[in-house]
Amino acid sequence: MKLLFQGDSITDAERKREDPHDLGNGYPKFAAKFLKERFPEKEIEFIDLGISGDQTINLVERLQADFIDIQPDIVSILIGVNDTWHRAESRDWLSDEKYEENYRTVLEAIKTKTNAKIVMIEQFLLPAEDKLYFREDLDPKIQITRKLAREYADIFIPLDGLLASHICHDDWQKVSEDGVHPTYFHGAEVIGKIYADYVEKLIK
Repeated sequence: MKLLFQGDSITDAERKREDPHDLGNGYPKFAAKFLKERFPEKEIEFIDLGISGDQTINLVERLQADFIDIQPDIVSILIGVNDTWHRAESRDWLSDEKYEENYRTVLEAIKTKTNAKIVMIEQFLLPAEDKLYFREDLDPKIQITRKLAREYADIFIPLDGLLASHICHDDWQKVSEDGVHPTYFHGAEVIGKIYADYVEKLIK
């Protein structure tokens, strides 16, 4: 079984780019650890091709080489926060329509050109004061992610809501010091555990 992690810096997490099996220091490392522990009898090849800074358009640009050519059995995608963050200072937001078009292009290609099961993870933001205004653009795009998940996902992980619940009675900076990038170990491990809990049903 071949499981492909795709996304931005949250997935990249300082992985060694020359080695697609290097899972960096982020949630893929812990997700793989938990899944291996739960399914020691399964041969699972974990591949991480997340690239720091990526937006939905970048996934469109590398669809062939980094999705289709790999022919994974499971592909998981965590993308979208940079579509907001990279435009936040000017508030020249990417239109919701273009965001949906980009993401849909990726999902449609996976659906029609591979046999992969699709795991979609919604983008998230913890309550960092300097980024609270991101919500004016991020929240509508999260709703688009959820809409697309209803159409395409075999598994959907509502991470923005799940992390909001997780930090409700705890210090959110234990999970992410800047509101976006998970801390190592704690934040990455929390997300990795959530991931394994949702995705294990595809492994069984």
